[in-house]
Amino acid sequence: MPEAPSVYEQTLAWLDQHLIRKFYTEQVRRVILQSLPFWLASFLVGVMAVGYEKLFGWAEQMSFAWLRQNPLLAFVLTPVAFLLAWIVVRQLAPAARGSGIPQVMAGIELSNPVHHTRTVHLLGLRVAAVKVFSSVVLLLGGGVIGREGPTIQISAAIFRAINRLQPKGWPQLSRQIALVTGGAAGLAAAFNTPLGGIVFVVEELTQIHLSRFRMAVFTAVIIAGLTAQEFLGPYLYLGYPKITSPGGWFTATIMLVAIICGLAGAFFAKTLLLLNAFRKRFTTLPAQAAWVLGCGLLMAALAYAVGTEGVGTGKPIINRLLFQNDGLTPWYLFPVRFVGMALSYSSGAAGGVFATSLSAGALLGDGLAQLANVPVADRNLLILVSMVSFLTGVVRSPFTAAILVLEMTDRHGAIFQLLLSGLLAQGIAALVDKHSLYEHLKAGFVRETLEQRREPATSVFYEI
Repeated sequence: MPEAPSVYEQTLAWLDQHLIRKFYTEQVRRVILQSLPFWLASFLVGVMAVGYEKLFGWAEQMSFAWLRQNPLLAFVLTPVAFLLAWIVVRQLAPAARGSGIPQVMAGIELSNPVHHTRTVHLLGLRVAAVKVFSSVVLLLGGGVIGREGPTIQISAAIFRAINRLQPKGWPQLSRQIALVTGGAAGLAAAFNTPLGGIVFVVEELTQIHLSRFRMAVFTAVIIAGLTAQEFLGPYLYLGYPKITSPGGWFTATIMLVAIICGLAGAFFAKTLLLLNAFRKRFTTLPAQAAWVLGCGLLMAALAYAVGTEGVGTGKPIINRLLFQNDGLTPWYLFPVRFVGMALSYSSGAAGGVFATSLSAGALLGDGLAQLANVPVADRNLLILVSMVSFLTGVVRSPFTAAILVLEMTDRHGAIFQLLLSGLLAQGIAALVDKHSLYEHLKAGFVRETLEQRREPATSVFYEI
């Protein structure tokens, strides 16, 4: 017997019969039928991004609270959190580990008639749920992670699920475009940066010609962003920092800082890859657990020694540097954050590097400004440049990094300096490694997915 249509399918069919057919031509009707599921997915992404942001903020504040109250708890809570966040990923959804952006890139590559069913390993709803749980647990325990990469993977999973649920016979956009659009909507909703989401898709996620998916991406970014703004307001991720443009020799200083921070970002990405390769040597469960506990204990020592500025996303650090900079930030905070990011990511749990890379870049830029005796009034521009450069060194997306920082701060007067720093960082980072961190990790996820033995789905939740 044919399977009965779901409530979702019945609702879409009713809309088509009673509304769309009555008011639109057949050509326009097909466009609307193609777009309706994507509009729904974009709305869900906006709601998800807001909820995830609230949950992440709560977890970060809780980690600050227990660390301030009793720093010695770090030696218990941090290793336990690292172990729990890792074991949940290992047992339930191995593809939920790490950032999430390489998984989306791998899913896009595998979105073809031969391999598309395997993308559930990378972008199933179970993976998304595990991603949220693991990242929140890691942050509660004092991990140094961000939510932006995970938000992009979860968004792509939502778009994939909605695309698969589309009624048979409806005109559909391709699976590849569904994942591309989900990635754009996720970044736009996570940072409140619609242009950043669009540029990210073009620069990082895909090499498809823009004309094939521009309307899908544009509408998804708008709907997801507006939905997030309905709950959070038209906020800026980092507010309105004051900047100056001294010009002259200061441009040379900007270029030098961009090169240094780009190199630092590239070396950070290389460090993550080396640690990832070393971790794979541990093949038994006890050895893997010992590695994770070791990462947790080292992170606990850093948290105990430095306090709250050594843990979390780093967003409070950026805000302090941009709005309350007294020039007294300790020199050791950057290396502490650098090591903390590496330990958290290398634990095998879920967590992104976007926000943490921005905070690391801000700290390095402020340190270089102090070293060069740059007046406090002129440091904000160097800090913004450093954020763009370090992030570019890690992910090799200079225009995305520049547009993100521009939209986060609304400092259009610095656009040329931000773009210049991104390009310089991109060029210098290539001397360390020709390929980006995400490209290396994507290749690994593609291999891993193709090696997966296709098992029968035990539930609809697992299948989508």
